[in-house]
Amino acid sequence: MAVEMHAGLASEGGSKLKMLLTFVDNLPNGTERGTYYALHLGGTNFRVLRVHLNGQRSSIFEDEVERQPIPEHLMTSTSEELFDFIASSLKEFIAKEGDGSNISTSRRELGFTFSFPVKQMSVSSGILIKWTKAFSIVNMVGRDVAACLQEALARKGLDVRVAALVNDTVGTLALGHYHDPDTVAAIIIGTGTNACYLERIDAIIKCQGLLTASGRMVVNMEWGNFWSSHLPRTSYDIDLDAESPNPNDQGFEKMISGMYLGDIVRRVILRMSMESDMFELVSPKLKIPFILRTPLMAAMHEDNSPDLREVARILKEVFEIPEVPMKARKIVVKVCDVVTRRAARLAAAGIVGILKKIGRDGSGGITGGRSRSDTKMRRTVVAIEGGLYSSYSLFSEYLHEALNEILGEDIAKHVIIKVTEDGSGIGTALLAASFSS
Repeated sequence: MAVEMHAGLASEGGSKLKMLLTFVDNLPNGTERGTYYALHLGGTNFRVLRVHLNGQRSSIFEDEVERQPIPEHLMTSTSEELFDFIASSLKEFIAKEGDGSNISTSRRELGFTFSFPVKQMSVSSGILIKWTKAFSIVNMVGRDVAACLQEALARKGLDVRVAALVNDTVGTLALGHYHDPDTVAAIIIGTGTNACYLERIDAIIKCQGLLTASGRMVVNMEWGNFWSSHLPRTSYDIDLDAESPNPNDQGFEKMISGMYLGDIVRRVILRMSMESDMFELVSPKLKIPFILRTPLMAAMHEDNSPDLREVARILKEVFEIPEVPMKARKIVVKVCDVVTRRAARLAAAGIVGILKKIGRDGSGGITGGRSRSDTKMRRTVVAIEGGLYSSYSLFSEYLHEALNEILGEDIAKHVIIKVTEDGSGIGTALLAASFSS
């Protein structure tokens, strides 16, 4: 991971890791004051929220959050129609403040989380590379996303400035850093996965001559696309990848994120049932991709009833397998365990790769030649967000176990994993505060 990070920082396209520049060079530190807004467009919904900051690290007053579905026709219409709809919703949200008469008082600052691939041009501008999910607004690709929103806000008569355009992982880092200044990286591990971290500006070779006041910049790794011949790839991974909508893409994500773990388990169970008499008959439902969602897989894995009745219930409900003998139930739990443990250990190895790159793994960094013993290890916090880690206790347990194993206990005790909540909302509002004019 650390070697690929180096390659991605050296040149565009030099690695499977995109190592995108975010232009975020100062993170919130707890002294911010005022009222700020965040807008998150992540998929079929978008939401707006407002936060009040009073300059004290512990107190973020989150006023309101409003979620709204994006009408389906807008996902394929024009950029003007999509952003006019979003700007109108923001206008309504602001109008509800107080008595509604203060809609045009002072200028407001907004952070915009846009969860689609963007080539960042500055902290508050970025060009859409391509749409994903269900969006395909042709006239937007190649345009500045923040400018499209800014123009729509002006059309609606709103004095709101887009102060920061970020992805959700950077929002998570901002929120982590606001609460704890030792935070150096952020990981999202839920349906999908990504990571970002604070890098020294002189280590970003592909942007030579770029100066920042802090001498550092947040790099968005897009680590879901990481690949290495050392990854323990099986025939199940190869088949899943080949049958996916994006073959040869997001290889790391397909081994570790919530979107895919349930389907890896399904593929293993299908093969076992075809090659043995584990279940009397092979259920046709076992052949349906993604029918086993990861939360149900986790429920089977964490079933601690003596007769594993939760396992039997899920196999019956999802796959229509009526009578599952106890021996087969135990095998299913074991399969869930192997798949989850591998995912958690790979995620842990990825985290150690980042720590190695920035010299926080106790080895003095990838370029340092010092021995572990003479490097004083600093307290190092990694912010983490996403249901796979926060809701799946065996996953988080295995991740910690692997961190201890790879780093050694003496070093691992200085590395703290902290769960954050709502980096894509509150974290983005905090970035609007950091970059407010």
